[in-house]
Amino acid sequence: MTEDRGQITDIQKAEKSLSSDIFVTASVLLEYLFCPRFIYFMNCLCIDQNEDKRFKVLKGREVHDGKERTNIDYLRKRIGCVDKEIGGYMASEKYHIKGIVDEVLTLSDNTMAPLDYKYAEYKDTVFRTQRYQSVFYGLLIKENYGKEVHKGFICYIRSKNLLKEIQITDTDFIELQAMIAEIIDITQKCYYPKGTKSKTQCIDCCYRNICV
Repeated sequence: MTEDRGQITDIQKAEKSLSSDIFVTASVLLEYLFCPRFIYFMNCLCIDQNEDKRFKVLKGREVHDGKERTNIDYLRKRIGCVDKEIGGYMASEKYHIKGIVDEVLTLSDNTMAPLDYKYAEYKDTVFRTQRYQSVFYGLLIKENYGKEVHKGFICYIRSKNLLKEIQITDTDFIELQAMIAEIIDITQKCYYPKGTKSKTQCIDCCYRNICV
């Protein structure tokens, strides 16, 4: 009972702070997960990352545009998919999020799930950024379709369309709401947040010369 009350309090705190017209996208969430200071540099100082020059970013956009997407109907059937929608734009005023989900799957148990294509190899684990991107899309689906979302799927293009399943819990949704609240708070108040705890990420960071 105490744990439930704690979760409710976390949700209320997150929703209370979302009193703005700012909408967070999945790509902004990924930057935040890499390092919260990305939000400060991008949204407050408006310093561009020049990400369009990155090969993987461009290649990933091709995949999302459908230029290299391979038919994976046999994989959908294996996970109990009975229907799908491709490239659906969704937004939620309640949670201040928006985005385009690669595929919205309806499963045989009447729940729904996001399917996200990654131009990447599977490295023996689903990274935190990839996991929370699925949670992000799951929350969009839950809000827009009014269906339960208990899992998400990632298709790794460079690992021969390997499909990995991600379990999504209520706790994941609560943690995501807290992240969204902090992203909006940084953007509105323009305060300098704490940097990433993983200092190895700083080596290849485009903001390393101005980050103190």
